[in-house]
Amino acid sequence: MTSALDITAAALPKVLLHEHLDGGLRVATLFDLLQARGIACPAHDVPALSAWFDANAHAGSLVKYLEGFALTVAAMATPAALERVAFEAAEDARADGAVLAEFRIAPLLFEAHGLPGDDVVQALLAGLRRSTLPSGLIVCAMRQLPPGETVRAAELALRWFGRGVVGFDLAGPEHGFPPGDHARALAMVREAGLPLTLHAGEADAAERVLEAARLGARRIGHGVRLADALADPARRPLVDEALALGLHLEVCPTSNVHTGAATSVAAHPITALWRAGIGLSYHTDNRLMSRITQSAEAQTLLRETPLTAADLLAMARQAAQASFLDAGAKQAAERAIAAFAASPP
Repeated sequence: MTSALDITAAALPKVLLHEHLDGGLRVATLFDLLQARGIACPAHDVPALSAWFDANAHAGSLVKYLEGFALTVAAMATPAALERVAFEAAEDARADGAVLAEFRIAPLLFEAHGLPGDDVVQALLAGLRRSTLPSGLIVCAMRQLPPGETVRAAELALRWFGRGVVGFDLAGPEHGFPPGDHARALAMVREAGLPLTLHAGEADAAERVLEAARLGARRIGHGVRLADALADPARRPLVDEALALGLHLEVCPTSNVHTGAATSVAAHPITALWRAGIGLSYHTDNRLMSRITQSAEAQTLLRETPLTAADLLAMARQAAQASFLDAGAKQAAERAIAAFAASPP
């Protein structure tokens, strides 16, 4: 039976800032692409593949969670597949109530499959533009690779800056690969004016959040370990600095449970961070890998935490303001959120 909370969660206007395209494919699309490319599939049909991802979602560690991406990247490694995945991602977000979205991926991962980075970005942007949802692409570098590879990713992002690429990110296994290792590439991006959002404080300490910010990040992917500093007087200056900088955290509660960054959504630090005044919003991270939608994320937050629909609307408003899209798209998103708040269902 559908509850009032379910209806509220589905109806809420949403701003999606943190979604990896290679972690968000439709199951049926992935199955089709694997068959088309002759790649071994871990299941014999779409329902079985869906069940496989349901089981794999509870990986318990970030490193284990990331293993599924080898399968999706191989499946997506044609221009037509990339365009299809990007288009479907935007359409799925729009159907889920998004009024603005940013999607991210590491284009250079596809070089191993014979696709140049520029061809990857071109195909992805073509797919995003087919949707009516206002959106942009964030280029990721993989932090576990040598810094020279991050420089190459930064150069790629800058070639497409102003043509659909709206930001730059460091993704991949966080622990042992601090953002400072890639300071040269981050400086290139920062000096060119391309906005930075960096994964930090997910599988490493709160200090990494501020390290990322000092390197120029305006937003932080995850950042949940910042909550560890809330009750520690010796580390409270980290929180104060985050507040002073106006950092915005792209929080992904369900994914954090799946990777071991939180024990449950009920125990997730999103509520504590929000009540401390930290700018943040809620996101899916990987719709496929975590078997989640943004509406389902909202529903879980409303059911399992003290957060209210008013809180989630305020988060959406903050997310629109923190978006890397142009002013027109951000203002339109804010108007949609305000209209809903004025006349909720």
